[in-house]
Amino acid sequence: MHDAPHSLRPVSRRSMLQTLSGGFGWMAFSALAAQQAAAAGGSNPLAPKEPHFTPRAKRVIFLCMRGGPSHVDTFDYKPKLKQDNGKTIEARRSARLLASPWEFRKHGQSGLRISELFPELSKHADKLCLLNGMKTDLPAHPQAFVAMHTGNPQFVRPSMGAWALYGLGTDNQNLPGFITLSPPVGLGGAQNYGSSFLPAIYQGTPIGRERLPITRAQVNNIANRRLGAKAQRVQLDLVQAMNRERLQKDDFNPQIEGVIESYELAFRMQAELPGVLDINGESEATRALYGIGDQQTDDFGRQCLLARRMVEKGVRFVEVTHGNWDQHQNLEQALARNCTATDKPIAGLLADLKSRDLLKDTLVIWGGEFGRTPYAQNNNGRDHNNRGYTMWLAGGGVKGGTTYGSTDDYGYEAVDNKMHTHDFHATVLHLLGLNHERLTYNYAGRDFRLTDVYGNVAKDVMG
Repeated sequence: MHDAPHSLRPVSRRSMLQTLSGGFGWMAFSALAAQQAAAAGGSNPLAPKEPHFTPRAKRVIFLCMRGGPSHVDTFDYKPKLKQDNGKTIEARRSARLLASPWEFRKHGQSGLRISELFPELSKHADKLCLLNGMKTDLPAHPQAFVAMHTGNPQFVRPSMGAWALYGLGTDNQNLPGFITLSPPVGLGGAQNYGSSFLPAIYQGTPIGRERLPITRAQVNNIANRRLGAKAQRVQLDLVQAMNRERLQKDDFNPQIEGVIESYELAFRMQAELPGVLDINGESEATRALYGIGDQQTDDFGRQCLLARRMVEKGVRFVEVTHGNWDQHQNLEQALARNCTATDKPIAGLLADLKSRDLLKDTLVIWGGEFGRTPYAQNNNGRDHNNRGYTMWLAGGGVKGGTTYGSTDDYGYEAVDNKMHTHDFHATVLHLLGLNHERLTYNYAGRDFRLTDVYGNVAKDVMG
C-alpha cells in the first residue's frame, strides 16, 4: 500500500492532544478532524447500495407474533376440521380434533377466507397473500424463533434485518437502518436482531422490550445534558481519532470499526430520532385509525404508527413484536384477546401506508415462529405445530388477495407449495431486489448467507 499524501496522513493521538492543549481553538481542531475524516476514506457502510436487480419492495415492516399463532383459527380455513370435531387422530390416539370456534367468511373481491377474529384486517383481504404452506424444523420456541430471524436454530448468525441492511444500506443516515420495537428478552434475545459476524453497524437497534408499554420505552443517552452539539462533536472527534489510530495499528479490527460507525450514528440520531418517536403531531384521525386511545389496542397501535413513521423517514427494516400467542389452554379467551389487540392497528397500518403511497414498495410481513395443532391440548388449547402454519405478506410487489401453499384437511402438515424458513427468507430478499445466493459475507474461510445452502424463491407470490 502506498503512503497517503502528507495532508491525508492520520494525526497521532499526541499531536491532537497537543493541539487541544496548545490553545489553537475550535478552528484548528476542526481542521484536524477534517483531516482525520479524509484519512478514513469517507466510506459509509450504511450508504444506499444498488440491489442485484430491480426491487419490488424498498423497505420491510415485520409484524412478529411471538409464540406461534393458531393458523387454523385465523387464516387457514379447514371445514373438515369442523366436520370431524372430537374425533381421535389415528397417529395420536389420545388427541382429539378441535374445531375452530370462530367462523371463516369470504372477504374482498378475491373472496379470501379470514376468521371473524380479524374484522378490521378482513377489509384489506385483497392486499394479503396468505402463505398457508409454511414449515420449520423444530417445534420449540427458542429454536424456531431464532431460525425465523436468522435461518439457523443452532449457531449464532446474522438476522434477516441485518442482512437486508448489509445488502441495501439505508436512506436516512441520521437514523438506524434496522429498528426493533418491543423485542422479547428471551427466545434468543439480541441474537434475533444481531449482526453476528457482519459488521456491528448492521445490527438492529432495540427500542423498548416485550411486556413494557411502548410509552415507557427509552433510548438511553439520546440527549447529552453536559455538552452542547458543538462540544460533543469535538469530544467525539478526539475519541474517533484514537479509535482510527488503533485501527491503523491493528490493520483489521471489526470491533473498532463497529465502534467508530456506531458512535457517529449515535451522534446523528440525537437530532432526528426524538422527533420520529414523538407521535403528538399526528392527527386525531390517524391516531384513531391505529386504535390509539383504546385500552385494548393502544400499545400495539402506537408501535404500528411508529413503524410507519420510521419507514417514512427512510429506515430500511422495522420489526414490531407482539406476544404471547402460545395458547396451550384457554384458547377462546386468550387468542381472541391477542387478535383484538392487533387487528385494528394492523388494518390501520395497511390503510395508512396505502394513503401515503408507501404500501406499493413497503413489504409488510405477519407471522410467528410456527403454528398450532388441529387437535386439542388441555381440552381448550392447542400444542406447537412446526409442520404447517400460516404467515402473510402485503404490499411490496406481492400479489394480493391470494393464497400460496396449503396444509392437509386438518391443518396439521404443509402439503402443497411448501415454504420452509429458508424459502421464506429467499423470497423476502428477492422482493427487496437481492439474490439470496449472491448476498454473502466471507467469514472463517467460507461465504455465508442468510439461507445457508438452501432456499427457493416463491415467484408465484409476486404481482
